Amino acid sequence: MKIEPREISVRDLANGYEDNEEGGVFGYDGKLDIRPPYQREFIYKDKQRDAVINTVTKDYPLNVMYWAVQENGNFEVIDGQQRTISICQYVNGDFAFNNRYFHNLKSDEQEQILSYKLMVYL
Repeated sequence: MKIEPREISVRDLANGYEDNEEGGVFGYDGKLDIRPPYQREFIYKDKQRDAVINTVTKDYPLNVMYWAVQENGNFEVIDGQQRTISICQYVNGDFAFNNRYFHNLKSDEQEQILSYKLMVYL
């Protein structure tokens, strides 16, 4: 097995984000299965979710995530589901952080978040 580190921007991760509930959760332009069948359907509580967004907005490093490469070249999350969902939901406008929704941020604040690099091991 070959493990390859890759930096993925929040912009790329959140591109095409869809939460189809029982039908699955997808991101990375539909190429990432965020909630594969073996993953539990656990979502961070507000405090944990906000800690993820705080880390991103302050440009602190977030824990490494692990994705499996599927035979078709797509990916599925092995570790990092809750962090991934928290980030995508914030960018998607599903919740406010510090009383501000993503779409209400100044353009430079949005760009800082969208440009943030996540370390992913494939």
